[in-house]
Amino acid sequence: MTGIIEADYVIVGAGSAGCVLAARLSEGGKFKVVLLEAGGDDRPTKNLGQFASNLMIHIPVGYSSTLKDPKVNWLYQTEPDPGTGGRTHVWPRGKVLGGSSSINGLLYIRGQHADYDGWRQLGCEGWGWDDVAPYFRRAEHQERGGCDWHATGGPLNVSDVTTKHPVSDAVIEACEQAGIPRNDDVNGSSQEGATYYQLTVKNGQRCSAAVAYLHPAMTRPNLKVETNALAGRVLFEGRRATGVEFTQNGVKRVAMARAEVILAGGAINSPQLLQLSGVGPAELLIRNGVPVIADLPGVGENLQDHYVMSVRYRLKAGVVSVNEQSKGGRLAGEALRYLFQRKGLLTLSAAHIAAFCKSRPDLVGPDIQFHILPATMDLDKLVNEQKMELEDLPGLTIAPCQLRPESRGHIRIKSADPAEYPSIFANYLADPLDQEVAVAGLKWARKIGEAPALSPYVDSEINPGGEFRTDSQLLDYARLSGSTIYHPVGTCQMGHGPMAVVDAQLRVRGLDGLRVVDASVMPRLVSGNTNAPTIMIAEKASDMIREAARAPVAA
Repeated sequence: MTGIIEADYVIVGAGSAGCVLAARLSEGGKFKVVLLEAGGDDRPTKNLGQFASNLMIHIPVGYSSTLKDPKVNWLYQTEPDPGTGGRTHVWPRGKVLGGSSSINGLLYIRGQHADYDGWRQLGCEGWGWDDVAPYFRRAEHQERGGCDWHATGGPLNVSDVTTKHPVSDAVIEACEQAGIPRNDDVNGSSQEGATYYQLTVKNGQRCSAAVAYLHPAMTRPNLKVETNALAGRVLFEGRRATGVEFTQNGVKRVAMARAEVILAGGAINSPQLLQLSGVGPAELLIRNGVPVIADLPGVGENLQDHYVMSVRYRLKAGVVSVNEQSKGGRLAGEALRYLFQRKGLLTLSAAHIAAFCKSRPDLVGPDIQFHILPATMDLDKLVNEQKMELEDLPGLTIAPCQLRPESRGHIRIKSADPAEYPSIFANYLADPLDQEVAVAGLKWARKIGEAPALSPYVDSEINPGGEFRTDSQLLDYARLSGSTIYHPVGTCQMGHGPMAVVDAQLRVRGLDGLRVVDASVMPRLVSGNTNAPTIMIAEKASDMIREAARAPVAA
């Protein structure tokens, strides 16, 4: 074994959380920081094979390419899922600086205030809305300007769409007609309503966590970033984490941590690395030949994800949707527009319109989110081959997902080999409430699609189709057509109780010098997209870590 690196903090994973941590902990030059990333650099390279992949990271609409590109994407696959017809699901995760913030759909959603107050009530002291709101604001540069809910001057740029669409405009009116009010800021005082999504885009280019936080910090002499560095295990002296063993270009190396090891690999990789290191359910570790350091049964459990379905409409002849804009001469024109104006189709995100509503009127807040775009994918290829290919004819997709699912899955290693993907059991639609909300979401989607405001544009419903009318039929459609919307969380949950993995300071229970800082610590999934909340978690954690470094060590 060669190549020992020493630092105060060793961070594993340069995704949304790891980039924030590396930037914040290296500020001021007091601490030496090493950041390990199993993927490569996100910036353009002289390697022609990698150049195109990296270029697509920074062009917003490039997500449609990076979500299926193994050069920048781990492309995990779930176990056959009983709740979705025994299908397997591809789970994209970023394999590059910036992690999944480099390949995601660019949507900026914080979640509901009640989400974080709920965390606090689950034993996560200091994580209520009033506690976390300052960290959302610290991260943010809101192009609309500062206000009671938003701030300017932060690293993460938040902007409006550059180009609207008449069908998307009509969708907002259709939502109003269906009973979902217009709400220009779903990240403000209330989430309920419909509006255009805001995006993590700056000057027409993706503002990933790497772009926002890491790249500006990489010139600091006290920050060392190691790419293509696959972590194999956390090293311990007794119950204290002292470093990380990793493999880089076929060579085993060690990064030693004088203060702390911080895992920021996300909901799949952080529990995987803990289990590989002997921290997790003892029976699982023993079965895979891993010596037990700490029997923590919650490591890898409590997996939650947003499951999304699509109601698709064929638009009338003559209506131009994203389908046609993405082909032939129209695409060439859009490319020129992007080149000279940084506007148009190439700045497109995963959805135009956000809509949040309630499956039942007696709920306090929304439990359904819509991703709506004047475009349609080939559904057979999307469901059966996991291929994102736009249809030739004009279309509209209204895609609901349940915000707070009750079903729980798990992540479990299959062997002691860090290069072997872990077993991912999603367990979608296992809970009866999730089934009810899935059906309600499809009904709401139809209510929007059939509203008068869309009648000048909509020709007919493509899916589910007229044969799916009853609740039972709609549930069958949900099972056979839906999939992930890329929001796995919860597998190193924060809180109290026998299944908690980290405490409210994100320290791994029963061990010293080891924290987890990423989406895996969420005890419950937030009501929306997970990138902004993950960045918030890392912003707050950086303060916790720096405060701990200032505290005197007990004798």
